[in-house]
Amino acid sequence: MSSRPYFETVKSFVDVPITVNGVETSVFLEASEGLVQLFDLLGSGVFGFVQSDIKGNIGGVRTRYQADSSRCSTLENLVRSEALLEHRHGTGCLIRLTRGLTFLCKALQHMQNDPSIELHVCFKRSYDEVLRPHHTFFVRSLAAVAVRAAPYRRDFYARISQGAPMEKLDAELAKWLSGLDVIVKRLKRFIEEEGYGRI
Repeated sequence: MSSRPYFETVKSFVDVPITVNGVETSVFLEASEGLVQLFDLLGSGVFGFVQSDIKGNIGGVRTRYQADSSRCSTLENLVRSEALLEHRHGTGCLIRLTRGLTFLCKALQHMQNDPSIELHVCFKRSYDEVLRPHHTFFVRSLAAVAVRAAPYRRDFYARISQGAPMEKLDAELAKWLSGLDVIVKRLKRFIEEEGYGRI
């Protein structure tokens, strides 16, 4: 494991370019892959099914991007380029990926906004807000078990800080989350207002 704090080892969502044409696909995918690693720091396969889903959806978006990178240079253009196709696999993957990113973003925002609550409460709140409406009873049961397996807040902070001062970690986390929050809200608005799906 790296001796540098987690947020210094991955591409930050703050660094993902957003232009008039939208969110740059390749850098977004790089930042999303960094986020997937965060689940490993939760330990013991917590939300392994969400991590697996996010990985699969990153792969689906990447496959579409690689098939036509000039027309899919932004996420918005990727979705628009698929609108006329019979199969819209990239769009479906982006919708599910946005849900997964929104889930993790909200959980960590809850954690940062209320230092008195434990991690399992943050993830439960976020799950109920974002993913629960899209899941079957069986998956909801898995999620309930996963939430209870979340590490203690202090242990999770120790894993992502790697010994860095807590003030530095909080500042980096706030910056990282603000970048992620801007992107997921933008994608949700675009996808839903343009009629491509529901986040």
